[in-house]
Amino acid sequence: MNAVLIAVLVMLVLAVLRVHVVLALFIGALVGGLLSGIGLDATMVAFQDGLSGGAKIALSYALLGAFAMAVASSGLPTLLARWVMGKLGAEDAATVGRAESLTKWLMIAGILAMSVMSQNLVPVHIAFIPLIIPPLLGVMNRLHLDRRAVASVMTFGLVTTYMWIPVGFGNIFLNEILLGNIEKAGMDTSGVDIVHVMTIPALGMVVGLLIAVFITYRKPRDYENLPIADATEPETISRYKIIVALVAVVATFVVQVIMQSIGTEADSLLIGALTGLAIFMLTGAVNWREADDVFTSGMKMMALIGFIMITAQGFAAVMSATGHVETLVDSSAAIFGQNQAAAAFAMLMVGLIVTMGIGSSFSTLPIIATIYVPLCMTMGFSPAATVAIIGAAGALGDAGSPASDSTLGPTSGLNADGQHDHIRDSVIPTFLHYNIPLLVSGWIAAMVL
Repeated sequence: MNAVLIAVLVMLVLAVLRVHVVLALFIGALVGGLLSGIGLDATMVAFQDGLSGGAKIALSYALLGAFAMAVASSGLPTLLARWVMGKLGAEDAATVGRAESLTKWLMIAGILAMSVMSQNLVPVHIAFIPLIIPPLLGVMNRLHLDRRAVASVMTFGLVTTYMWIPVGFGNIFLNEILLGNIEKAGMDTSGVDIVHVMTIPALGMVVGLLIAVFITYRKPRDYENLPIADATEPETISRYKIIVALVAVVATFVVQVIMQSIGTEADSLLIGALTGLAIFMLTGAVNWREADDVFTSGMKMMALIGFIMITAQGFAAVMSATGHVETLVDSSAAIFGQNQAAAAFAMLMVGLIVTMGIGSSFSTLPIIATIYVPLCMTMGFSPAATVAIIGAAGALGDAGSPASDSTLGPTSGLNADGQHDHIRDSVIPTFLHYNIPLLVSGWIAAMVL
């Protein structure tokens, strides 16, 4: 039995049984390493090497958390929550009904927009969620809004944006990791229009979003009005700080675009976050004496998610060390022979399994690209079809993985009052609504490109 497949299944079963994700990842890695025959020592060495490789992730999450906390200190999240609550202040029932309906859809659209912009315009990734969402939970309760729909909206914005739009995190995923690793594996991608190629897989994600919001989770769902843990907000909202926050957001985006244009994409997000923090401190919007508290609060906010992502890097290193990812691909390809349709489906399924365990598309792509490119070339897939297969295979599983920041982020905000379960309300809904349509649309892209 394939060690990678067993390791992923062990991790998923433990997570569903409410074993902490960090422990589930560690146990899954141990099981996979031991079953592959590399031994306990080699398994632990690979796991530790993977952890050390997560240092940049830890720094990135710390800085993004600090930048998000600085934005929060300006009062923007509080201002947003108060504005939304004000829209529900009508007195007569008819007006209240219309206001609630309008507010519900405006809120969903706003959260979707923030999720999309968190990948490029304001590159804080998931750091905005525990700041923006908790103040809005009271509004969601009043609207009887199903939080599973909100989780689906956020995951859509986080995943679809980077796999389709080549700016910010999308630039890193599409140009640096996807095309970069395919070229390293020996395939020329100079004539590939990455946006055109990834449009078909992205449309699958759109279908999943529409089903989740307008069909599956459209009915009202009741929640209790419980206190939110560690809820804080500024006593007064300063217009000056709001203006500084907007300037910092614009500057962060501009720095990011400039760095990408001169070919330094790898660190553009970190430098952009540092630029935004510098503007907050130099203008006095964040006092120098308070800078340490801002950093500390930001790191606390992102610590658990960052630690889970680092542990996932250890899991990925063990899976790579076993050599069974290649075995899984080869055995799948051998079953289908020269049947392109069946082989494409098999490669997408393997990508789903691997990413579900690792929890990160960014970490999965380098592992599968070196294996998939020679296989695709042998079976006669075009460069565009190869990019679509590998891109979709890498993105598969990001939505719906217990260890993915695309599910951990929504849970961190929606569970602020303890009424949103990570597995049942974030992982399972996003897995069903996004992986199935993405699997189908990725397969279609492989066949028509």
